[in-house]
Amino acid sequence: MKHRTTAGLAAVALASIALTGCASGDDSGSSNAAASDGNVCEVTAAAEPSPAPSPSEEDVKAVDAIEVSGPVGKEPKVTFKAPLKVTTPTSRVVDEGTGAELVEGAQVTINYVVIAGKDGSTSGSTWETKKPESFTLGDPQYDLLNDRLIGQKVGTRLLMASTAMDQTIQVTMVEVTESKEIPTRAEGTEVAPKEGLPTVELADDGQPTVTIPADYEAPTELVVQPLVEGDGAEVTKDQTVTVQYAGCLLDGTSFDSSWSRGTPTSFPLSGVIPGWTNGIAGQKVGSQVLLVVPSDQGYGEQANGAIPANSTLVFVVDILEAKAA
Repeated sequence: MKHRTTAGLAAVALASIALTGCASGDDSGSSNAAASDGNVCEVTAAAEPSPAPSPSEEDVKAVDAIEVSGPVGKEPKVTFKAPLKVTTPTSRVVDEGTGAELVEGAQVTINYVVIAGKDGSTSGSTWETKKPESFTLGDPQYDLLNDRLIGQKVGTRLLMASTAMDQTIQVTMVEVTESKEIPTRAEGTEVAPKEGLPTVELADDGQPTVTIPADYEAPTELVVQPLVEGDGAEVTKDQTVTVQYAGCLLDGTSFDSSWSRGTPTSFPLSGVIPGWTNGIAGQKVGSQVLLVVPSDQGYGEQANGAIPANSTLVFVVDILEAKAA
């Protein structure tokens, strides 16, 4: 797995959620449907990422020499002798939090500032934009933060130096402002789906297996079929949602799944394919929805990784949380 460098870059990556064409899944999903009854889409477990190299003594000294000033709750002043160099992600806890413990699967909210290692200039700050960022602890998109934050507490301030995607060194100062435990699967009233649609079976943990009927014809319009109706607030197009999801092609190919990665994923509904924006908006938090997305609300004539051009996409989505983007 390619390590993400900051939460901000992870947010950029999430703009193409479920739509990046990466094959994934989990062997625990099961289906009693025979292959002759249709195309069965089961997700398979993703490979464990290789551990990052341990920081060298020089890396640790470089990060220890970075000075941080300013109170918790405010954007800190971060200074160091430029250019800063590290060979692998290196971090230290500047302030230990006093709030709730941060546990895997919890939704955390952070503020952060990113500073260029080459000259000390600020390249981004959520304090400046007044837009804190939320994600689920354990989400691989945030692999540089997960192990460093799990076990810490709300209020923790973490300083990290790492290599950005453009191969330059950057320094990131993160402050955890909130932690909230959210459900891991949809919970509500079951809804009987219309006949003829792809069918969904759930494992004990809620992971779906999808069967596409052998005679199923690709729809020309978006299909939105609630399978479970939650009792939460109605989702709007301008919100950020936290979901569990599985994505399949009509031939049964699994191309992406949050279930295989072990944690839900958060993303703004304004940053995904139209089929997701139009299909999730209007549903209630706590719901599970089957989406059948025609190509003109997916990727159209453009291939995307394992997703061929002009593909109809099938998703099962558990809507766990929705909040202002």
